[in-house]
Parts: sequence; C-alpha cells; structure tokens
Amino acid sequence: MSASTSALASEERSDAGSKALGAESLAPQHTRIMGRGSYFLAWFGGCVSIGTFAMGSSVVGTLNLLQATLAIAIGCFVIGIALAINGAAGYKYGIPFMVQARSAFGFTGTRLPGLVRAVPAVVWYGFQSWIGAGALNMVSATLFGFDNLIFYFITFQFLQIGLSVMGFQGIKWLENIGSAFILASLVYMFYATVQRYGDELSASLLTMEGSWGMPFWGATMLFLGIYSTMMLNVSDYSREHKKGTAQSLLTTIYAMSILPCTLFMGLIGYMVSQATGTADPIQVFANAVDNTPLLMTTLLFIAFAQVTTNVLNNVVPPTYVLMDVFKIKFSVATVIVGLLAFATFPWKLVQPGSAAGLQLFVQTYSAFLGPIFAILVVDYYVIRRRTLDIDKLYDVNGPYQGINLAAFIATAVGIVAALSFSAISWYASLIPAGVTYYLLMKYWAPCQRFSQ
Repeated sequence: MSASTSALASEERSDAGSKALGAESLAPQHTRIMGRGSYFLAWFGGCVSIGTFAMGSSVVGTLNLLQATLAIAIGCFVIGIALAINGAAGYKYGIPFMVQARSAFGFTGTRLPGLVRAVPAVVWYGFQSWIGAGALNMVSATLFGFDNLIFYFITFQFLQIGLSVMGFQGIKWLENIGSAFILASLVYMFYATVQRYGDELSASLLTMEGSWGMPFWGATMLFLGIYSTMMLNVSDYSREHKKGTAQSLLTTIYAMSILPCTLFMGLIGYMVSQATGTADPIQVFANAVDNTPLLMTTLLFIAFAQVTTNVLNNVVPPTYVLMDVFKIKFSVATVIVGLLAFATFPWKLVQPGSAAGLQLFVQTYSAFLGPIFAILVVDYYVIRRRTLDIDKLYDVNGPYQGINLAAFIATAVGIVAALSFSAISWYASLIPAGVTYYLLMKYWAPCQRFSQ
C-alpha cells in the first residue's frame, strides 16, 4: 500500500463516525449530513445571488417580460440537469470536485479546473460581500446615523469567515433556517417593485416585441452562467447528501430550489432597471420601498442572503482548491479565501455600468467552465462508465500522476468554440470539448494510462 493510500485509509476511518464542525477533508465522505429536505433548502438559500439582479438588468431593451421569464426558467432547468449529471460521481463515491477531476486532468493538471473554478467564486464573494455590507450600512445610517461602508464591509467579511470555518455542519443549519426568511423577503421585494413601478412598466415590458433568437438564448445562458461555476464543483455538495435519491429526483431538487430565487431576483433587476436605469440593488430598493421599517427589514434580508450564498457557493470551491494544492486544513483555507475577496475591488462592480461588465464576466468565465464540465461528464459516463477506482484517485504516484494532455487540448478546443459564439459560450463549448476529449482518450497513445 502506498503512502497516499495509507493516508486515505486513515482519513476514511476518522470520518466513519459523527462529523464535527469544520471537519472537512478531501477523503471520500462517509458521514452524510443532509437529507432531501435540508439539501433542497441549502441550494435554495445558497442561490440568492445579487448577480442575478445584474443579469436581469443586462437584458433590458432586448427581451420583453415573457421572454425574460422564460429565459430564466429554461436556464434554471438546464442547471438542474447539469448539476445532477456532474454531481453523480460525488454523490456515489463521496469525493469532492478536485478529486473527481484527477482521472480526467491528472493530479497536477487539476490545478487548471481548480483555478478556473476558484477565481469566479472569489470575485462573486467580494461582490456580494460589498452588497451585503451596503445593506447593513444603509440600515445603520437610517436608524443610528452611523454611515461607514468600509467599516461594515470589513466587519461583514470577517463574520462570513467565522461562519465558513464551521464547514458543512454550519452551512446546513444556516441555509435551512434562513430559507424561509429569504423567500418571504423576495416575495415582498417583488411585490414592492410591482407596486412602485407597475404602471410605468406595463406598457413597455408587455408590448415590447423583443427577440426569440440569439438574444433570447444568450439570456438563458447568462442566468445559467451564474451557476455554471456550481455545475463544475457540484460534487463538493452532493457528497454531503444522504444516499437513496434517484438522479431524476435530484434534478428536480436542483431545478426547483434554484428557480424561485433566480426568477424573483432576475425579474426584479429587469423591471427596476427598465424603470430607473440603476443597477445598484441597494439604491433600487431604497427607491422602491417608502415604508422605513419595511425597508430596514428588506435590507437586512439582503445582507443575510449574501451570507447564505457566499458561505455555500463562493467559499467551499476555492477552499477545497487551496486544500488540494497547498495541503492545508479547511479552516486555514477558508480564512485565506475570505481575505482574497478583499482584493477583488467589489465597489467597482456596483457602478452604473456594472451590469454590462458583469455580463461580460459571466460570458467569459463560462467559456472556460463549459469545456471542463463537458470533459468531466464524458470522462465519468463514457470513459469510466460510471465506475471509478478510488485508490487510483488518491495515489499521487499512480496512473493519474502529472497532466493529462487530452483534457488540456480538449479544454482549449472548447474555449475557442465558446469565444467564437460568446453570447452562448457555455452551450457552444460542450460538444467540441467533449468529442475532442473522447477521441484523444481513445486513440492517442500518451493518454492511454489515464483510461485505467
């Protein structure tokens, strides 16, 4: 038995009992802590992305209300299918994304998909922390006369770091408890938006011709693109879900947990930006709500929603990447990720022109995420036929050592295809990347050892 295999066996034994706060590792997960209900609520609470608001803002002028609604719905159901497909390996074997990727990219090669996944997460982390801090600052300025956004940003960030250190045990309870409040706030914010701007919007949004062509399908990808990061590392979460759920039911859980939040936030952003021209959600809700107590409640909900989203979606992925690359503990990695979010300059992302910038950002990183998603799916379902050799996935000196050139070449092919059709970059990358990877793995000699 190799040293790496021996270490794995030790980790497995230590994980075989109960799971303590922050007890996260890269070893196969044996203690599953989320049933169907808590798993649904975790995804529900973790998907209240203010970035969705910006995506809604970005399609103003190209789609009418019906088209925008359908674009969001289609995007969410594609997300549900993709999450269930790519999360199957993590669900079956209890392995995280960085381990899952070793069979396709190699031990050293996993740094590419790890980096591609980690960078958007850190950027969104910083962006949403700034939004949450802005909400708290407005509450403070209104009620107590204390107006200091920098103070609240720093405080808010360290609060999230403290919660992140608790790992999935903390995430489970945070998301489960917070989901009801998040839903109530979203319903109210949508109602307030319609009440305030409904008459002004009814004519322009309902009678506008819009487009059912490329702009429409591009919009589905924008709303899908926000979660294209999650499609890549979904195994980080599915390994926590208790066994016994069919893939079809998992698809439904994913799609239906993501749809409400995405629909509400996307349409709020769409309608308010159409009426006011502003893309800053804090200013939007300040203008939309006349009642001060209700406004304060809404702003607190916005702040809370950023915490639930960041802790689940934007902390876990780069944390596991750091754990894999630098061999550090989960708690240390979460602190580093939280500190890195300071360096994203999130105040730049809420400027008046931020919606267009975020749209470009989503389109660009989706061009990189799509090919990697396709490679992982082809590797698991076609090359491995849904059967992984766990010992090899943890043996640094085994057949998966180094870099699998097939995955890197296929990624490059997919990126070129995606950038050639930037409006639908994620869609455009899938077939070229998947087919290229399959052919190279089947017929190119240097890649044969990775087929084991």
